[in-house]
Amino acid sequence: MALESKIKTIFWEVNEADAPSTLPGEAARGFSRMVDQTLLPYEYKYVDIKTGDAMYDAIQTMIVRGAPAIGVAGAHGVALYAQEISDKAELLKKCDYLESSRPTAVNLRWAIEQQRGVIKSGGTPEEILTALRENAIKLQEEDIAINKKIGDFGAAVVPKGATILTHCNAGALATVGYGTALGVVRSAFANDPTVQVFADETRPRQQGARITTLELVMDGIPVTLITDGMCSYFMKKGMIDLVVVGADRIAANGDAANKIGTYTVAIAAKYHNIPFYVAAPLSTVDASIKSGEQIPIEERSHEEVTHINGKIVCAPEVNVINPGFDVTPAELITGIITEKGIFQPSEITSSMAL
Repeated sequence: MALESKIKTIFWEVNEADAPSTLPGEAARGFSRMVDQTLLPYEYKYVDIKTGDAMYDAIQTMIVRGAPAIGVAGAHGVALYAQEISDKAELLKKCDYLESSRPTAVNLRWAIEQQRGVIKSGGTPEEILTALRENAIKLQEEDIAINKKIGDFGAAVVPKGATILTHCNAGALATVGYGTALGVVRSAFANDPTVQVFADETRPRQQGARITTLELVMDGIPVTLITDGMCSYFMKKGMIDLVVVGADRIAANGDAANKIGTYTVAIAAKYHNIPFYVAAPLSTVDASIKSGEQIPIEERSHEEVTHINGKIVCAPEVNVINPGFDVTPAELITGIITEKGIFQPSEITSSMAL
């Protein structure tokens, strides 16, 4: 049973008042409308992304974030470039450029690869543009349906009255509008309103504090915010029943990359015999790589660590390393919750053929 979210993160719009496309036969430009997540929780605001280059910047600066949402944004971005470019070879180069905006989340590559297929299938520039738009909207609509299936499968492993710990944000704001890890929470809460959440703050960008807590409060789901270093304390006290997190890329052996700090939570859960689940669509699985050792880890700006709200919080001369993600080994993962069911990490690639 699904509990509808009040949030719709990203969707395609057409405004007849906008300037006409440079391509003949197109009456008006479409654009991508999304929640600007850099403003949360202080302001809940939609922004309109009208060019391919603007989409690249939106993905890179995390106006839009979360692996499934980035994938849909990438598909929208290719359609935006097609409104500006009629040459297929140049359009394919822009696909490569757009894919480079965030290297870890494989959903971006997956969605853009689908758009490449549309471009390569041929047709006039107008036909390609129409097909790219239609495919972007299709991926957008499929995302919510997939997430609801993930939520329903995941709800089956949530005990009555459970407290679920999650790290970072894998909710409606990381997808088109329902969520993977928080999709499990939403579906479980719809069945049992005594379910509640503990949310790690998720330094350094504080997606758990800024975004996960906002989502859950908006939907009326009880949530308690804790700092990243507190999870073991509450596990030892018996206050956490299971952990559910998202993923940005899952290797063929079931190793899963997620926001930095996830690996630490998984180690603590293993020590305390607490189930640790990864919730992600099968588009997050990268069967081309054998293990997490091959997953590229994005190194982000040092200012994310040294500054809070624009103010420095440490010695200006200090050395900083800021990987955006870490990899949780498959042996620490109880199960991977997908739109086709829950699988052992070792089964994840074979599940894709079901």
